[in-house]
Amino acid sequence: MGKTIKLTRGFDIHLEGGALKVLGQTPLIPTYAIKPADVNGIKPKLLVKQGDEVKAGSPLFIDKNNMEAMYCAPVSGEVVEIVRGDKRKLLEIRILADKSVDYLALGTKTELAALDRESAIQGLLKSGVWPMLRMRPFAKVARPTDRPKAIVISAFDSAPLAPDYNFIMAGKAKGFQDGLEVLRLLTEGPVHLNLRGGEHSCDTYHKAEGVQKNHFFGPHPSGTVGVQIHHLDPIKKGDVVWYINPQDVITIGKVFTEGRFDPLRTIAVTGAELGVRKYYETRLGCGIEPFVRNNVTGQGNTRFVSGSPLLGDNVGAAGFMGFWDCQISAIHERDYPELQGWLMPSYKRPSASMAFPWSMEPDTRFRANTSTHGEERAFIMTGQYEKVLPMDIYPVYLLKAIMAKDIESMEGLGIYEVSEEEMAICEFVCTSKQPVTEWIRFGLDLIEKEG
Repeated sequence: MGKTIKLTRGFDIHLEGGALKVLGQTPLIPTYAIKPADVNGIKPKLLVKQGDEVKAGSPLFIDKNNMEAMYCAPVSGEVVEIVRGDKRKLLEIRILADKSVDYLALGTKTELAALDRESAIQGLLKSGVWPMLRMRPFAKVARPTDRPKAIVISAFDSAPLAPDYNFIMAGKAKGFQDGLEVLRLLTEGPVHLNLRGGEHSCDTYHKAEGVQKNHFFGPHPSGTVGVQIHHLDPIKKGDVVWYINPQDVITIGKVFTEGRFDPLRTIAVTGAELGVRKYYETRLGCGIEPFVRNNVTGQGNTRFVSGSPLLGDNVGAAGFMGFWDCQISAIHERDYPELQGWLMPSYKRPSASMAFPWSMEPDTRFRANTSTHGEERAFIMTGQYEKVLPMDIYPVYLLKAIMAKDIESMEGLGIYEVSEEEMAICEFVCTSKQPVTEWIRFGLDLIEKEG
């Protein structure tokens, strides 16, 4: 029996530039890249060199902390560049794609009914799909040695300009169910399928069997797994919950029904700076340049973000999609000063403050820009975080415990229940302009290290 959760706290950031619910003709994408830098806490060991020919599913690198899990090529082609940063840190493995995809035979094709937990885990580790499973606490790639008390699939995204997963997942019931059958082997607890309350679900979600369907009402961050887990079954010290994107559930199923790594992704191209904003079917790690070339209509410079405007990474027009991202966002780069900006009447912009006249029109949509409207200031108590974070924790006290490196207080104040995803909305409303998400990641890494 599923649960219905009604959240009143939170804040929806209404922006112009959402993607039309139209599946566009995917342009030719010459280059793909897998970026180890996307994966928190990874120590990559490279398995290929420049000039190597790879197939979709060929291992590119492994994590020294989890030697069994393979990170594999999403397409077939030639490894044309290995990008490194400071101290030779591995940043990207770029692949010049073939015109058609040639798949590595995985040898995992089997009847789902014949699978057991151990064979399922081994198949996921060797196929390149395992890194799609992440864990709470720490918001890192799941550890195969853990036994999660539940697996969570958030079937909707409440972030600004987020993809509509009802549109993306429609008509994919068979592949989704195959993936669910595999996920059910990995946990003795429930597999939660969390739906947006008050919204008609697509056929794929409606037909899903063997899952607990829960309905969440309320503004952002209701679509984040941390908030959902908090209200379904809170994480305590020693608990582990795994989570996964709905599209990746289908990729998991294909490993066993088709015996291949086939990481198809339907992405949303969004942002008011772009003229054409649609959905496109592509693959993990695609380059974003073909989607934005000759498509910018805004004035001035534009920031291209892989992910949502709230938490995505600035990758530039020549960059590549992040490992778990399903959205490209184009935002006006406000890289020039505002003359006497603190004295002048404000232009329309999204804000949780009721001091602006347009706050009386809650459905108004705004053209986003990258300005923070101020610099970092003294970190004071304002009560703003508590208004937008629908969790029973004290976020300001938690952040100050992290700053003080007080591990005992961090544990008592709920560090295991949050990640950057939930806390990004706090950074958006912060009067003190604190780097909230950076502090949260620092705290999570510290507490995992000190263990």
